[in-house]
Amino acid sequence: MVKMVKKATSKIVKKTKDGKVSKKELNSEIKTIEKKIDVIEKGEIKINASHPIAQIIKGDKIKIDGKEYVVDTHYILIDHGSTKEMAIELFDPKTDKDYQLRYFDDQAEATIEFYELQEIIYVRKQVSKIEW
Repeated sequence: MVKMVKKATSKIVKKTKDGKVSKKELNSEIKTIEKKIDVIEKGEIKINASHPIAQIIKGDKIKIDGKEYVVDTHYILIDHGSTKEMAIELFDPKTDKDYQLRYFDDQAEATIEFYELQEIIYVRKQVSKIEW
């Protein structure tokens, strides 16, 4: 016996008679929710560039939401063949904390994201304005 249950996401999920949801259904539901969260978190980032992002070098200053960071290095994080995922390593000279700007070279403005190093992993942070 299979019951049809309407979820908060307006998606019909099949439950077996013992009340369990299949792994496939659960994974599908998780992906749907993650996409919605990503759209909410991503937001619109205003970019004010004095020169192309590809020309940013060590020692340059980048302002993110009014706070100034110093560029440590700019490199290819992952080469995907047709596009490259780039990383700009930043640090805050006042706190000595490390950060990263990541983007894809063929869609820099649409894909740029800001990360803060916490312990041993970079965690994405929401920002609204980036200037260089």
